[in-house]
Amino acid sequence: MKPRKFLRTTAIVVTALTTALTAACGGTGSTGSAGANTITVYSADGLGSWYKTTFDKFTQDTGIAVNLVEAGSGEVVSRVEKEQSNPQADLLVTLPPFIQKADESGLLVASGADTAGIAEGQVGPDGRYIPIVDNALSFIANPSAQPAPASWDDLLDPRFKGKLQYSTPGQAGDGTAVLVLLQHLRGKDGALEYLTKLQANNVGPSSSTGKLQPKVSNGELLVANGDVQMNLGSIKDDGSKFTIFIPAHDGKRTTVSLPYVAGVTKGAPHADDAKKLLTYLLSEDVQKTVASDALGIPVRENLVSSAEPQPNTPAGVLNGVELWAPDWNAVLADLDADVAAYQKATGN
Repeated sequence: MKPRKFLRTTAIVVTALTTALTAACGGTGSTGSAGANTITVYSADGLGSWYKTTFDKFTQDTGIAVNLVEAGSGEVVSRVEKEQSNPQADLLVTLPPFIQKADESGLLVASGADTAGIAEGQVGPDGRYIPIVDNALSFIANPSAQPAPASWDDLLDPRFKGKLQYSTPGQAGDGTAVLVLLQHLRGKDGALEYLTKLQANNVGPSSSTGKLQPKVSNGELLVANGDVQMNLGSIKDDGSKFTIFIPAHDGKRTTVSLPYVAGVTKGAPHADDAKKLLTYLLSEDVQKTVASDALGIPVRENLVSSAEPQPNTPAGVLNGVELWAPDWNAVLADLDADVAAYQKATGN
């Protein structure tokens, strides 16, 4: 049985990324106008600025233009699945466990890309999915939240009632990571007990983590979840006014690795060109831009810097934090039941 669809339908933004911007598809989400030398990427949102620069360079080097379709982590997978009778996407990029869901549903094919130097546990069978930018779950706080929250228990403080929100597990990748991390820290029953208590402060469901950032920046919310790469990008590109923190549990800060993972789609109209793009994204030259331009962590381990961590960098945010990498296939196997238990406990 195929897993349930994790994300309700949301608006999808389509951007054509070429050197001349001549392949724009408009705002309807249709990619049927892509030409023979144009490939289509369906991606979880968050990497837009880095994609723009990187895809433009790829087009200059190869003559292959790239259409980018951005949406939520679950929605891009759902869309690929719905379009199997007439595939539109060539490359799928999303977060775990949604990439594992896509693979389990038979939506991905072997890419043939060189995965040397990438953590073996993050690469799918036969290279059907491969991380391109590593990332991690984080939280953000408005500067007016004083004293600043530092632990999971701090988030239960009544002063955050109606001023705290996190994206919904089972619908958003970062929200799912909140549930998975709390299960790791507190056990499944403990995670539900905690999230039930947190519901007293929670504004309500949110299918988009990205939409929480401006709300924290302008003070509508005091605390929300996010991820390191997206939050740093918002500070850099949008001038967002919030601080990034990793909540502590029993005095120790732990977070979950949450990479952007790519796979060539089954029936891709331009599979060979999609494989070229994936190979390009994994190349050393492109991976060297991940920390500075994408504000993520390179997936090639030899490129992860050992230099002194600097503020407003991934290394700075994660300094002194344990980065935990789950078995996402095991997470996926239990996710339907875990999300149902979460919904029952919290009413979300």
